[in-house]
Amino acid sequence: MAPKTIKGALVEMLEDLSTQNFDKFRSELLDRREEPRVRRNKVEGKNVLEIADVLVSTFTEAKAPGVALELLKQICCHEDADRLVKVISGLSSPPGSSEAARPSAGAAGGDTKAVDKHFVDKHQLQLINRVSHIAPILDELLERQVLQPESYDDIWVLPTSQGKMRKLYSGCLKSGTASKDIFYDILVKNEKYLIEDLKKNN
Repeated sequence: MAPKTIKGALVEMLEDLSTQNFDKFRSELLDRREEPRVRRNKVEGKNVLEIADVLVSTFTEAKAPGVALELLKQICCHEDADRLVKVISGLSSPPGSSEAARPSAGAAGGDTKAVDKHFVDKHQLQLINRVSHIAPILDELLERQVLQPESYDDIWVLPTSQGKMRKLYSGCLKSGTASKDIFYDILVKNEKYLIEDLKKNN
């Protein structure tokens, strides 16, 4: 049965994690540097229900899913992140809750059709041909753990921006919505005018 609350969705997501990944999730939650910080005694040795409680009580219902997604990406649980986004977006919760779980909900530029097809998929050909500031994009993808060091090295040696972009699309961007959301955020930062132009031509 599908969960009916944000907390229920978080519990379901945590229950789906392997023991190892659940331990990693708790560790990342404890190590999180942004405020509000979580105290060690709130995390160590706690079970799924208690961790879900901590997420909601510390970050509020609206922001807890976004924090959970951030932690899932850090431990490379991209499929779990995708499932959480789908579950949260289907809840009849306050709008902020859904938005918190979808950090790049604006990726569609207001185009509801992009619910079915992600912005970076819809504009794949133009992004491959027109992205020019590829170096900082690759660096941030590596820093945010969308790209692994080996893949970064393989892409970096390719001679053209187009070749590098094609390799991204055939590699890490196939891992799910979470990686595409991060890629979109980085594009907005480094290719602002290109993204604005693509939005106009939706």
